[in-house]
Amino acid sequence: MTRRALRESIFRILFRVEFNTIEEMKEQIDFSISDMEDIEDKDKTYIIDKTNNIIGLIDEIDALIVDISDGWRIERLGKAELAILRLAVYEMKYDEDVPFKVAINEAVELSKIYCNEEARSFINGLLAKVEE
Repeated sequence: MTRRALRESIFRILFRVEFNTIEEMKEQIDFSISDMEDIEDKDKTYIIDKTNNIIGLIDEIDALIVDISDGWRIERLGKAELAILRLAVYEMKYDEDVPFKVAINEAVELSKIYCNEEARSFINGLLAKVEE
């Protein structure tokens, strides 16, 4: 899988966080992975590890999102936007393999697919506030 496809798979799993408890997410991850056809073991491992890392840091990531969004409550954000922001903030702050600008660009690209047009500039503007 390409990095973009891996990222999109992670986004789709993270989207489920708002509809499941953290305890249920292991089952959701397993279900998502089993639904993917012709996926290599290394890609499965990457998706599982990165998703679990994000979920493990979700309180810290959400606190940073609230911080950069000038006090917007997490509940006020669209579910797709929130999942994209969680993924991007994780990549920007905790994943040394993803360059800062790549994380922002990929988040904007995901928003073009899964969100309305206003979300692009909203996500881009918020992520620009994250300090390197």
